[in-house]
Amino acid sequence: MSRVILTADQTLMSDYNRNIFLGFTACSPVLIPLWIFQSLFCPPISHKNGIALAAPYGLRKIEASLIEHGFDEDEVRVAHPAHLDKVVDKDTRVIGISTNDPLGLGPASTTFSDLVGRETYSSVSFIRLLKDPEIRKYDPKIIVGGPGAWQLNDTRIMAKLGIDSILIGEGEVRAPEIFERAVRGEEIPSVVEGGPAPVDKIPTIRAPSLNGLVEIARGCGRGCRFCNPTMRQFRSVPIEQILREVRVNIEGGYGVLLHAEDVLRYGAKGPIPDERKVTTLFKEVARYTLRVGISHFALSSVLSRPELIGEISEVLEVGKGGRIWLSGQTGIETGSTRLIERHLRGKVKPFGPDEWREVVVEAFGLLQDNRWVPCATLIMGMPGEEREDVLITLELIEELKTFKSLIVPLFFVPVGRLERERFFRRKDMLPEHWMLLSACIRHDLGWVRELAAEHLEMTGIRGVKRWAIDRIIAYAARKLGPYLELMDEGIPPYRDPDHTSGFNRRVYRMITHTIHGLYQ
Repeated sequence: MSRVILTADQTLMSDYNRNIFLGFTACSPVLIPLWIFQSLFCPPISHKNGIALAAPYGLRKIEASLIEHGFDEDEVRVAHPAHLDKVVDKDTRVIGISTNDPLGLGPASTTFSDLVGRETYSSVSFIRLLKDPEIRKYDPKIIVGGPGAWQLNDTRIMAKLGIDSILIGEGEVRAPEIFERAVRGEEIPSVVEGGPAPVDKIPTIRAPSLNGLVEIARGCGRGCRFCNPTMRQFRSVPIEQILREVRVNIEGGYGVLLHAEDVLRYGAKGPIPDERKVTTLFKEVARYTLRVGISHFALSSVLSRPELIGEISEVLEVGKGGRIWLSGQTGIETGSTRLIERHLRGKVKPFGPDEWREVVVEAFGLLQDNRWVPCATLIMGMPGEEREDVLITLELIEELKTFKSLIVPLFFVPVGRLERERFFRRKDMLPEHWMLLSACIRHDLGWVRELAAEHLEMTGIRGVKRWAIDRIIAYAARKLGPYLELMDEGIPPYRDPDHTSGFNRRVYRMITHTIHGLYQ
């Protein structure tokens, strides 16, 4: 009897070939058939009679919350989205869906989809899930939550998609109450706001999360105006609970991916990392496995405790055996002191806004010395951004070209305290934005073949597949050349007024040709 089914769309129900950062490909525009996209980037996870053997971390937390609230274990099932027919039955009263980017409105999605003029895989997959006849078969209540739920906060959108309720924010406290009311057939609110969950209300997951993700802290507290997670209370999870989740994932066949908005601030009381607590955490996790990754870190944390980076590398034996480097996501956002003062003063603490450029360059150097590879983001089109701000950021990117890294420019999305601002779009781009975009692409192309080869070496992929991936990268770099030359001059790489037809056809032909070559 499965009264509650939890699931997510196919782009989320994947371990991305055991590399969670490949999950960002779900934010890319639909340029190749979905089945080819899934086989290359997000192959479906395994299941047993429709029950997912691993699942997104947020779903695992809701699953654990419902069971701790009083639901029986056999009443709550985490289901594979392609096999709902094996799980949904006449007893199903609620289907809970987790989503990261249901309408393609996140920073990465708006950037890539607007530049190319197509929907994203994330939005296409989410809509496809909601149209699955198994979802509607027994007329259950549909509750949607997750980091992207804010995109659905519109009564017209909810009605069109057949969504009964959305849960915005953290769900551990409010979700059990709403699910219980739905199971009883009672009325539930259309929008539920979940505030910061106290640490003692955050349950331990009971089954493996995708890629062995384990949350070590929640929130950030730096107060950047453009980001929702930073507005929440910063809380660190007790190390005993972290280790319980580590064991759950290892028993499920995964390594461990430690997650926080800034892993280096685990246990900290302010912006400066607590070196002892962080090294203790890594040493304790390393007792179980050295297959440990990190999700995010802040460059200001790197430079405020520079010795900590070397200590973590030593604990995880980075640079020894098959571990060539350690990678994680970080934010540069801008090189402009003026924009930092206006929107993200907390991001640079304990340093000042006028020190940020130096902090970024020195942090990149320190990371490289310790075999860390940052995947950094920029934000284009922050409110108040002017030509000079973009040129300053462009100069900073030029300073970083000798450091092994990836740099991804993203369009500004109005969230947090800037939610009343408007989305930045392709039509808003100044010539300097095109120049910045080109500089980032050239930077990434300069490193991606080496990084791909090293990643494949670490994951044990060799032979024809490794050769094919290298050829695809080389081919894409060669084909992008003429477009980048235009962008270097501040000229958009298309001519037609609506920017979609000719440019899109060329991009589509380039991608499909390389994919066709891979399958020969």
